[in-house]
Amino acid sequence: MTTAEQSPALAPLRQARERFLTGRPLPDGVPDDVVAAWRRARFFGVRPDLDGPVRESAQPADSPLLEAARPALTRIAPALDAGRTALVLTDERLRVLWSTGSAPGDDTCADLSEREVGHNSAALALRTRRRAEVHGPEHFLDVWQDVSAVSVPLFSPETGQVLGTLTVARALWAGCRPHPGAALAEAAAAAVEAELRARARTAERALLDAYERAARGRERAVIALDGRNRLISEAAAGLASPQVLEALERGARARGRDTGESYDVPLPEDAGCTAEITPVRHEGRVIGLVAVLAPRPVEPGPEPSTPRPGGALVGGSVAWRHAVARATELFRTPGPVLVTGERGTGKTALALELLDGTDPLVVDAAESPELGLKDGEWEVASAGEWGRTGDRPLLLRHAERLSQPDVAALNSLLEEQPDARLIATHTPGTSPGPCLQRLLDTLAARSVTLPALHERPEDIRELLPALTPGPAPGSPPLTWTLDALRALEQHPWPGNVTELAHLVRALAGTRRVFGPVRRGELPDPVREGPAGRTLSPMELAERSAILEALRRHGGNKARAATALGIGRATLYRKLREYQGRDAPNGPRP
Repeated sequence: MTTAEQSPALAPLRQARERFLTGRPLPDGVPDDVVAAWRRARFFGVRPDLDGPVRESAQPADSPLLEAARPALTRIAPALDAGRTALVLTDERLRVLWSTGSAPGDDTCADLSEREVGHNSAALALRTRRRAEVHGPEHFLDVWQDVSAVSVPLFSPETGQVLGTLTVARALWAGCRPHPGAALAEAAAAAVEAELRARARTAERALLDAYERAARGRERAVIALDGRNRLISEAAAGLASPQVLEALERGARARGRDTGESYDVPLPEDAGCTAEITPVRHEGRVIGLVAVLAPRPVEPGPEPSTPRPGGALVGGSVAWRHAVARATELFRTPGPVLVTGERGTGKTALALELLDGTDPLVVDAAESPELGLKDGEWEVASAGEWGRTGDRPLLLRHAERLSQPDVAALNSLLEEQPDARLIATHTPGTSPGPCLQRLLDTLAARSVTLPALHERPEDIRELLPALTPGPAPGSPPLTWTLDALRALEQHPWPGNVTELAHLVRALAGTRRVFGPVRRGELPDPVREGPAGRTLSPMELAERSAILEALRRHGGNKARAATALGIGRATLYRKLREYQGRDAPNGPRP
């Protein structure tokens, strides 16, 4: 009789696994994530009766993780119960780099990916980025039915990416969690990450030495980067635009692909400078680059055109490009256009871009909600011409603030002049009245919704130079560290682009230091990142009801959702919303 058979707690799960493998219906109460993992293993073609080594996976010829982890793991290995416990190190592809000790089935696999061996704690830890446990029949393989394993992800101190996993495996543990080896796994991971941090500091020193050798004082324009740190001389700060710095950052992140003493990093065509690139090596590998900048000769050409409003059309995200293309297409055809979106998303800026060169009339209902539109004429002097001739396009801002008589008159006017050259902006909020709703329905077919900034965080790096005011004579342009950029990209920006523009202008006007803006200079809400909020009494009651329903139905989310009278998608959404927020201690949803 196996250990799994002796464990009353795991016996139902073991029976469910046997039913799954034989194609019979599963009983109630089997965790959805375990069933999903079994199904993935079957989809990948994993054989549960695997009794020999899986095909050998190509091991990395040079593994910085193994190089850093080996001293720490060698110190920890003697503390293992070598005959009953195994300690295993994998890389980010779950290839086994190092192992010691012994546990049931631990000599079977050189690759712990789900494609090779099915569900296991290392694959789960890599996917969830946190400690994970898998016990006995939760595994897909027969040889691991008497094994309990706990795995911890290993994070890069430079980028925060998962570099690999550490696993402690032992004979089946049927008691309460956590796994008995959890503390050992956490301690081993902490020791490995400490070694990685120490090596990173040594690499930082190598980068600094390379920078100082290239700078030769302050007269040379030198930049040193390693993808995380950035050193810029005063001369380079006046030459390097944000686009140049971004190009060099990309080159630093791609380091190690070239083995020559120097190589080129393509700079933007309008960079205004050239760069001589030299890789920085440490312990036999490339860790970064040093760029020596020189001004590019200016060729005579036509006078530059007047710049457009900063940030109006900036952005390369799919959502933003789709919205701009839609608005442009609508404006090119006769008829009104409605631009909607949250406050600060750039509705007016986009409308002004579309109307550029047409001498539009601009009317803001937020400043004067009673505009006096009667019989097809605006009583407001600035808009009178549009009501009489209809030749000049009209930009109507904050349509949601119009008075009911004005909205009714505008509806009548659009019925008489369906091709009127009108762009209206609208910020959704309170429920619109019947007249405004009729106007929105009329314009619905010719409307475009601008995405919020938190829906296109990848555009922030392009928006920053467009929103930054020009530097004073002799002052360097405003640049940003990668850590500050990550904080900006993670902030929810309830005020959208307008809020970002205010922050940038405030920093540009108050900074008294040189060099890129660091995370510590950002306002507290941006610097500290989005934080979980405390649940309201209503949310606490709702959360308790959901957890109780899950307990009653053995963790079956479909049955719990039916009992609560909500859809399963709603249940999953609420569980995600509650995860990570402050709530009374209790079972995890």
